[in-house]
Amino acid sequence: MPVNVIIHVSLIFFVVYLLVSSTSNAEGFEIESQDVRRSEFPDNFLFGTAVSSYQVEGGYLEDGKGLSNWDVFTHIPGNIKNNENGDDADDDYHLFLEDAEIAQSLGVNAYRFSISWARILPRGRFGEVNPGGIKFYNKIIDNLLLRGIEPFLTIHHFDLPQELEDRYGVWLSPLMQDDFLLLAETCFKSFGDRVKYWTTINEPNMFAEMSYVRGLYPPAHCSPPFGNCSVGNADIEPLIVVHNMLLAHGKAVKLYRERFQSKQGGSIGLVVHLHMYEPLRDVESDRQAVNRALAFTGGWVLDPLVFGDYPPEMRQYHRSELPRFSSEETEYMRGSIDFIGLNHYSTLYAKDCIHSRCVLGGDHFIRGFTFTTGERDGILIGEPTGVERFYVVPRGMEKIVDHVSKRYNNMPIYVTENGYCPPLTEAAPNLLHDVNRINFYNGYLAALSRAIRKGADVRGYFAWSLMDNFEWAGGYSSTFGLYYVDRLTMNRTPKLSAKWFQHFLANRSSARFNRQRFVNRTPKSGRVRKSKYIVIATTNANATDV
Repeated sequence: MPVNVIIHVSLIFFVVYLLVSSTSNAEGFEIESQDVRRSEFPDNFLFGTAVSSYQVEGGYLEDGKGLSNWDVFTHIPGNIKNNENGDDADDDYHLFLEDAEIAQSLGVNAYRFSISWARILPRGRFGEVNPGGIKFYNKIIDNLLLRGIEPFLTIHHFDLPQELEDRYGVWLSPLMQDDFLLLAETCFKSFGDRVKYWTTINEPNMFAEMSYVRGLYPPAHCSPPFGNCSVGNADIEPLIVVHNMLLAHGKAVKLYRERFQSKQGGSIGLVVHLHMYEPLRDVESDRQAVNRALAFTGGWVLDPLVFGDYPPEMRQYHRSELPRFSSEETEYMRGSIDFIGLNHYSTLYAKDCIHSRCVLGGDHFIRGFTFTTGERDGILIGEPTGVERFYVVPRGMEKIVDHVSKRYNNMPIYVTENGYCPPLTEAAPNLLHDVNRINFYNGYLAALSRAIRKGADVRGYFAWSLMDNFEWAGGYSSTFGLYYVDRLTMNRTPKLSAKWFQHFLANRSSARFNRQRFVNRTPKSGRVRKSKYIVIATTNANATDV
């Protein structure tokens, strides 16, 4: 046998060995072996990737943009891991054309992104609309549409003008409702002729948790036992914050339906973050704890938007702190979503804290008198990832979609975020050779397909994220992207998962992908112009590249 053939065959066996060894750490955890295919989903199903403004844009003081709460918060030493910030982020503000090119190369038909509030209205209602911000988002929207990609636009994703925090404490004040209404109206007027998919607010429940319970996001409010902040009340403030966010959403939807929807033909919803939960012990009290955990997280946000009031599970245990909706508010809140945006990453165990002793705040109303954990009898519920309390549990996707579908009368659902971050100890070469991320997507998409076959009206799925980005308090250490971003050059490089996602969207099986990706052949150029900043995933990977 010629020497070059021996070397090539040996290399293939070595790469296969790497694949096997890279998955060995998952032994003992749930592995989804089903080979999921694009054809298992409806023909008009939206498949996309997702980003948010502060996490990718950069350009934090360019072209008239004002200071946001995150601009200020990240510049305070100790708030962010490694004292990193989003001043430059992924420089999407200058490279958005290249990023749209990347998305197109993957074969997606939708792209979820958000508006920087401080770029559109730098001072909120206390200043003027910034033409530079309108121009920037018009360019993104127009370029996506030229590429056959639907813009899926989130109006507010955590970042907001710092001036509003300084003036009246943002979401702790009902005044914030009018500021949000102005932002929404500006967006509907400026972009609604082309944007057909709107979400008003991203994850009110997660925002309240991280900003007003744990104090890890601005404005960093918390109280014991959840944290030690200089200000805050973790039992009361989150209830006020979510209440104002929901009323702001309701007013924005009322405006959209009365003045814009019939002419523009779009649909509008809200995004909620939801874990799935399983009973820690095989007892009725823990099964009830599962119901409370779901109600005190997802139901807290979704019940008022569908039924007009907070969940009965919350009302049952409420004291005077849980706000009430007036009859007028109930009228415009009820039915104020056309679809549900669902961000789902993981599953946890739930333990009852009404009849059992709990720690870490599980005995508080804000936690639904429920303690949640990823461990039972020393065994993790799923493979750990690089994010605390995020475990790989594919069955949770099917269960949470089934739960949401049944509780909310089979309302249309878009999975607006789902993704994988490797353990932070993972070696650098494995960040590109991300087999565990491929396994994650294969497992979760297979579970989603099962939920759809059971009758859930799921209409879209967005992978988080298109590229590694600024992951809030974790800085740039957490890497969810299909593309790796070099922090010095801003070059985008496709990971193995980008190639897998492209094959999936082309309806080629994972098995075919596994066989073809190691074939040594001359690279072929992709379908679209290549930028000096990126490597398009349509280029066939050589064995030597891996």
